[in-house]
Amino acid sequence: MAEIVAKRPTRKRRRPGGRRMFNRPKVCRFCADATLLLDYKDPKTLRIFLTERCKIIPRRISGNCAKHQRRLTVEIKRSRQIALLPFTTAHQ
Repeated sequence: MAEIVAKRPTRKRRRPGGRRMFNRPKVCRFCADATLLLDYKDPKTLRIFLTERCKIIPRRISGNCAKHQRRLTVEIKRSRQIALLPFTTAHQ
């Protein structure tokens, strides 16, 4: 006897309200623009990669490649040590 197994209908993932999600390919801005340099003495550039609570934004969100994300983390930590960037929002 052959058993018939019913498959569940597949659903497409959509946002509430029926709008479709748009995924843009993330490109490392340091690889794309060679003139943009990572430097611990430039807090304006480093602040882009911090949340409002001063946490470092992860690679999957920022779109950086692994090499530049590691370098970015080191530069942010150096900048924090010489008080150019805060450790937390309480230290501003």
